[in-house]
Amino acid sequence: MQPPSRRTFLALGLLALTALTACTGSHGGNDTTPGNRGPLPNPDEPVILRSIAATDTLLAGYDALLAGPGGAQAAVLQPLRAEVAQHRAALAYGLPAASIPPASPATSSAGPGGTPSAPPSGTASGTASGTASGAPVGTPAALAALERQTAQARLTDLAAARPPLARLLASVAASDVLHAVALGDTTPPVAPPPAATTPTEAPTAPPSDQPTASPSAGPSADPAAAAAVTALQGALGAEHAAVYGYGVVGARLPEDQQRTDARTAYAAHEARRDAWQRLIGSLGATPAAAAGGYQLPFAVTDAAGATKLAAHLETRLTTVYADLVAAVPGPQRGTAADALRDSALRAHRWGAADPAFPGIPEPLPTPTAATP
Repeated sequence: MQPPSRRTFLALGLLALTALTACTGSHGGNDTTPGNRGPLPNPDEPVILRSIAATDTLLAGYDALLAGPGGAQAAVLQPLRAEVAQHRAALAYGLPAASIPPASPATSSAGPGGTPSAPPSGTASGTASGTASGAPVGTPAALAALERQTAQARLTDLAAARPPLARLLASVAASDVLHAVALGDTTPPVAPPPAATTPTEAPTAPPSDQPTASPSAGPSADPAAAAAVTALQGALGAEHAAVYGYGVVGARLPEDQQRTDARTAYAAHEARRDAWQRLIGSLGATPAAAAGGYQLPFAVTDAAGATKLAAHLETRLTTVYADLVAAVPGPQRGTAADALRDSALRAHRWGAADPAFPGIPEPLPTPTAATP
């Protein structure tokens, strides 16, 4: 598989760069000429603040459960809560401190495996009880449902976000779903049919921070449309490799539930591959063909190697699809985010570790304070 297009960049660094670009604009960051009222507003700020508010509601839910009947399950709940606190820090990174709702003592003091010092006092989107409706989070099942609801809420903002933030939102939403699974939720994801299976128009409307082609230019002359096609070709190539890899996986597994899971995953990747082929064709490009063969990352000689390969394939695809979310226009980001979530879930089932930021492989710094 090809390396991810932005593997060497930190997601938070991209967000900070985007915010800096928005602030400086054509005036310059320190322009003091008459009439300049200071830095331009960050157009992502409303989306970020909505996501922070939803995250605070999740944190309140964890604290309510830990303070009540969930105290006996602290070993499970505390690491999940620590990841939610990481999500909040990542979302808030780069915003002026005055714009960010204050974090509760529990949010700021809880580290990986740490015990919250106090429950939050509530947020704009929920109360200290921890649900969007204000009903108490009294069970892990209720908290799992809240995690899923929060994941869906984040995805509704994908089209409104600029590319780096969209990538982060999709990653955090996938983590929310993994949390729901860890809390015992086995509900299958419910989503509309992928846009890639029924394309209606070419992605000629670039994100707001991408250059816009002149009205007379065709799709091939639009840099954003060309970049989207290139990214889609990369996703198609990754799915070609996944289909090949699962052929190896299935051949090394015994005739049991694992082989059934491998067949299901194989079919899912075939369907995703075919969807990307149709979409790329509808954009006037020729879909990339599969290679005659692919070199495996390690030798696969038995069932243990097969499950390791399956986990590797799905983890690799989360990175591909996190990048794709940032590369395609708003209307197609939901499809890429769905693919990211599905691969994260399959990687979990094959035994891969659940990262706090699926698809973003670099370590994300957790700042102790917002940028002023």
